[in-house]
Amino acid sequence: MIEFTEWARDILQRAQQAAARFDSEARVRLARTPGGVQALLVHRSEPGDQEVEAGEVRVFVQEGLDGLVDVQEPHDRLVLKPPGSLPNPRGEH
Repeated sequence: MIEFTEWARDILQRAQQAAARFDSEARVRLARTPGGVQALLVHRSEPGDQEVEAGEVRVFVQEGLDGLVDVQEPHDRLVLKPPGSLPNPRGEH
C-alpha cells in the first residue's frame, strides 16, 4: 500500500498543475528508481499501475511500490520510506 505525506501531496499537486498548463493530458506517475522513487509526467499508465489519490490529484503508481512517499531537502526530492515511517520535518520554503 502506498501512502503520501501532506508535503508529498503538495509537491505532486503543484507538479500536476504545472504540467497541465503545458499539456492538459499530462499525468504524474510514480516509478521505482535505484534510489527510491521519482515522479514522471506521462500520458497514460503502464501495465499494472494503480491510480491513487494523492490529495487533490490522482497519480499513477508503479505496481509493487509500497511505503510512505515523503519529501527530502534539498530541492523537494521525493523519497519512498518503509511502511509505518514517520514523515520528515517540513523545511522552511
